[in-house]
Amino acid sequence: MPGRWTTAVVCLLALVALACEGGGEAAPRPTRGTPPPGTPKVVAALGDSITTGFGSCLVLTSCERNSWSTGDGLRVESHYRRLLDRNPGLRDKAHNHARPGARAAALAGQAEAAVRDRADYVTVLIGANDACRGTIEAMTPVADFRAEIDRGLRVLREGRPKARVLVVSIPDLYRLWEVGHGESRVVRAWRHGVCPALLAEAASTAPADQARRTAFRERIDAYNRHLSAACRAYGSRCRYDGGAVHRVRFDLDLVNPLDYFHPNTAGQSRLAEVTWRSSGYAD
Repeated sequence: MPGRWTTAVVCLLALVALACEGGGEAAPRPTRGTPPPGTPKVVAALGDSITTGFGSCLVLTSCERNSWSTGDGLRVESHYRRLLDRNPGLRDKAHNHARPGARAAALAGQAEAAVRDRADYVTVLIGANDACRGTIEAMTPVADFRAEIDRGLRVLREGRPKARVLVVSIPDLYRLWEVGHGESRVVRAWRHGVCPALLAEAASTAPADQARRTAFRERIDAYNRHLSAACRAYGSRCRYDGGAVHRVRFDLDLVNPLDYFHPNTAGQSRLAEVTWRSSGYAD
């Protein structure tokens, strides 16, 4: 027993000696280096319900913590969270100005908010609601859509000329009809007014319904062409995702089971992944 006590005392003294080295102060925690040049200090997201994370929580409402762009939740590796790893000073400096139901006509107002934020990285995903009207005739005409996109981007270019802008293509909503129209539970959900220009009478094979879906698909393609062209016209500070989001093959496991339309957390994660490659910060 005395031998054990002696050993214990020696060990205790050794631990005290180690703790007292350096004047009793704990070793400093490692700190991150200076953020890479060009890393944004303020981030802003513009767009519609997709960017608000709508339907990615347990109810059909916005859930911004899961946004592919500015979300700060742990389930989605958003652009904001990826950039925060590089620049801890970005914390709490991500602003989501997207709104459910927003169309291209709302982009200029959202852009003005981003200018007030002094954002130096802005994401834009808008256009689905310009197509998801009650009828094909009620869709935003292509020329009007382009004019509103140009107007919104002009606000950014004039107000924040050094900001980097990422314009994202509209998802392939027709793909959702392809994978869901044979599922009765999905068709029932769509009957509650989900994108009627495409999804009304989703199980119908009538020629008029088939023609309506084709017209919808062509309108989305036209919008995406003009999103790309508007970004080119903006100049070198704008990047288009090259159609990356539109090429995502959304399946039912990437959308929420309430409306089978808006991305769930897995869908938001997929959007974050493919758009990050186009952001200019993934290089």
